[in-house]
Amino acid sequence: MLDKCVRDQWSIDDLDWSVPQPAMTRDKEEMIVQAFLDMAGIERLAGALFEVQREKTDDPTLMKIFSTFVADEKRHAAVAARLSEHYDVHHYRTYTESEALTNFRPHFLALVRDTSPEIANAYITSGELILDVALLRSLDDYVADEMSHQAMHLINRDESRHIAIDFHMTEHYCSDEYLAEVALRPRPPVREMLRMARVLGTMMWHAKPFLQQVFLAPMDRTDPSGRRIKEAFKRIQMIIRKPTVARTPFSRFMIGAQELYNRPVIGKLLGRFLLRALGADDRAARIQFTQEELARTQRMTFDELAEDALAVKYS
Repeated sequence: MLDKCVRDQWSIDDLDWSVPQPAMTRDKEEMIVQAFLDMAGIERLAGALFEVQREKTDDPTLMKIFSTFVADEKRHAAVAARLSEHYDVHHYRTYTESEALTNFRPHFLALVRDTSPEIANAYITSGELILDVALLRSLDDYVADEMSHQAMHLINRDESRHIAIDFHMTEHYCSDEYLAEVALRPRPPVREMLRMARVLGTMMWHAKPFLQQVFLAPMDRTDPSGRRIKEAFKRIQMIIRKPTVARTPFSRFMIGAQELYNRPVIGKLLGRFLLRALGADDRAARIQFTQEELARTQRMTFDELAEDALAVKYS
């Protein structure tokens, strides 16, 4: 993986920026410009997350891999910002990053820095799946332009490596060896546990408007069938139900909250509160998989799960 990360680096100047913009309506142009501007912000956030992961690992190979991921995300942010400018043909208005993204960023970074790495990795993996399987592909399909296609081809190639490592880290954090190591650590003071709970709760409070404004609302336009976002949510739901993952405290909480939401009476009474606790909307909390699909993924290795997610991305 490290060899691939080094070999597949590329430059923003490798793209042919002379491709003319297609004719589009004002509504479509404004939506695309805003989406790419927000994408730049998402990629900068991803780079900061990988930087934290690089700092926290003591594995020298992973440290180098995360360093390449930081470089990837900085490059993706620069490309997205330039795509936003490229499609801003008529300058209909002044564009700024979505407020929900700006508000969410510091709390997500605080979560990754200050809480347990397995919880942080769970959210990073989920975010990468939504970004990679759903948002980037549906946005590229919606733009339907050669400039976007060539940029997204290279970005998607990078993101495939990121997902592979996300699943590798998920496997690590639910392994017998890691859980045994955690069990030997002294129990954190009550004050520290309360602080971590506050960090997690604050992040989850801001996650729902962020998910809605930056991911779901644009994809309601770019993929009105909802196929891609449902496939992303399905992969998230199935990986946390893999037996080794499902035994961890955070996964038990997320599965329990989701199962309550899907019960007719409890879901109707407490649905609004459960959605806020999950940091999600109905599509994320509603069960998206069949029992046959769940049984199939239970038999798969983490590498196979990553390959399955990537296959959906390119479908």
